[in-house]
Amino acid sequence: MAEDWEAGGFGLYVHWPFCAAKCPYCDFNSHVTRSVDHAAWRVALVDEVKRLGKETHGRVLRSVFFGGGTPSLMEPATVGAILDTVHAVWPTANDLEVTLEANPTSVEASKFADFHHAGVNRVSMGIQALNDPDLRALGRQHSAREALAAFDIARRAFERVSFDLMYGRQNQSLSDWETELSSALALGLDHVSLYQLTIEGGTAFGDRYKAGKLRGLPDEDLSADMYALTQDICASHNMPRYEVSNHATDGNESRHNLVYWRYGDYVGIGPGAHGRITAEGVRQATEQTRMPSAWLSGVSRETRENLSGTDQASEFLLMGLRLTEGVSKQRFTNLAGYALNEDKIAHLVDLGMISNTKDRIVVTNQGFTVLNGILRELLGA
Repeated sequence: MAEDWEAGGFGLYVHWPFCAAKCPYCDFNSHVTRSVDHAAWRVALVDEVKRLGKETHGRVLRSVFFGGGTPSLMEPATVGAILDTVHAVWPTANDLEVTLEANPTSVEASKFADFHHAGVNRVSMGIQALNDPDLRALGRQHSAREALAAFDIARRAFERVSFDLMYGRQNQSLSDWETELSSALALGLDHVSLYQLTIEGGTAFGDRYKAGKLRGLPDEDLSADMYALTQDICASHNMPRYEVSNHATDGNESRHNLVYWRYGDYVGIGPGAHGRITAEGVRQATEQTRMPSAWLSGVSRETRENLSGTDQASEFLLMGLRLTEGVSKQRFTNLAGYALNEDKIAHLVDLGMISNTKDRIVVTNQGFTVLNGILRELLGA
């Protein structure tokens, strides 16, 4: 029998922890430093690919994702060395997707051709906003004009280009967002990630919000209207939602993120990187040391935890219900050792929150606005 992870596939995530500046909304494991020993990082990352490649020998790799931090600050030679090692240790899919996250500054855009030569075939750009005042408020290092110029360079260099926009920003009206999103989609994107600004603890925005100094954020009604408008505009541009915050033209969904959402296995390397690896029927959660200096030293680089069937089933549901394709009830049962409660399913169907076929639960448009509540109901929490 196939192991459960095979239903979602197998990918590799590489975390580059460094940024030119820390954005005030960011709670990712990112660090600002004056200098980086690129040669040492190249060796360490390649060694990790080799180490974990031995453990997962023979698996067909579907995707590689360079995330961060700001991976476009990496040297293209480092990306090339990692990808050369990837091809040496794993068989890869014929359509292997290799994504690199990039900031759209002119300095980083100048490296796009070299990244493509190194083996990257998809770039995901963190544009976030298309007007300069909001970009400054978000702590971004680029202007709107620079972002659009970088996007044009990226389209010439890569087969596939995606970018991120953030809505629910300070003092942003519904008509502001409609104009901005429509302008973005008119560029001819094949994929776009659209996130509502969230205020996280431990960030500069979190501190300002706690002190009552972050004004002009939308209320719940405006946030809901922005989300609904987002779906309408994207659908009208043939870029329907395939996941809560992600939209794509047909066939251009992020294959790497689908590995996560379909609950496949993935190797995570680099400071703070998470992974899921199944070995001899046991799925393990892996986490690498967060601090870059400690990670680079190679001492106690990774911790692991065995996941119970119930843990796996919960994660499967948490990830899979984010997708418009929904989840298999039988797969949940196989993982958990028990079936989802059909009375609860029926109740959510009556409320119009999900649809239920013989073996599939799919969240409705109405249900996506209260997804966390649906999950709590189904998981009994």
